[in-house]
Amino acid sequence: MNLSIGKRTRLHRFMYENGPANGTLMLLPIDQGLEHGPIDFFDNPDAIDTDWIYRLAVEGNFSGIALHVGLAEKYQKRYAGRVPLLLKVNGKTNIPPDDEAFSPLTSSVEDAVRLGADAVGYTLYVGSPAQDVDIAQCNEVRRDCERYGMPLVVWAYPRGAAIKSKGGIDSLYAVDYAARVACEMGADVIKLNEPAWKADDASKLPKQYDSLAFTDVEGLRKVVKSAGRSLVLVSGGSKMGDEATVHKAHVAMAAGCVGLIFGRNMWQRKWDAALDMASRIHDVLKDYGQTQD
Repeated sequence: MNLSIGKRTRLHRFMYENGPANGTLMLLPIDQGLEHGPIDFFDNPDAIDTDWIYRLAVEGNFSGIALHVGLAEKYQKRYAGRVPLLLKVNGKTNIPPDDEAFSPLTSSVEDAVRLGADAVGYTLYVGSPAQDVDIAQCNEVRRDCERYGMPLVVWAYPRGAAIKSKGGIDSLYAVDYAARVACEMGADVIKLNEPAWKADDASKLPKQYDSLAFTDVEGLRKVVKSAGRSLVLVSGGSKMGDEATVHKAHVAMAAGCVGLIFGRNMWQRKWDAALDMASRIHDVLKDYGQTQD
């Protein structure tokens, strides 16, 4: 990956000193309060207490936690040195139409350094009408990450009417394109959704994609290749059943991803069930470890 010393050191903490500690990543995101509102906590009201999430990160042995600056400033101090922090530096509510998706900055790379973070997260909406502003903003964050030796994790999400008119935001075309954009923008790690087996309307896909038949592993493996030397994480998305969650983890790792970033599929479960799921995901990741180069 040709990383700077600072980036290598910080990624080492995530990948070899915490969580499975075998070169894989198992991250716990709690940025959904801003992105979706309190509604996500209705299934498990305990999780609205961010200290509950931090305790899950510790006892579930996660590689790190991802959240926004307000939560980091209020809760990270108690867990400093015990839970690596990925600071999410931009975000938005889901109240405006998603076709106009753009996430303004909520904090900075300098805030990440001040808070002792080991990585910075940035959401890039590929295909949105605001992508010109978004790409320029992402570039400034990338430059700051290079200056401070901070790994950049890009949430690469296809969005907008133009993407929807070409097969949908979860089509292989859309996710594959988002992976490549994030790679070429300088992402060290890319967070993606698993592409759907079928597009919303296959007849609208670019011709190179309209006849592609693929299994879940094959589709995601193509996306991983398009991400180049950037590492790929698969997002958990909305809460699924236990077996579906474990299956998704197997698919991600078999396709060549470096790990998982499962939030709602962890903390929307009650305490014992969440710990049990964390243990099951650990069992998946232990078979896909890699040695340090």
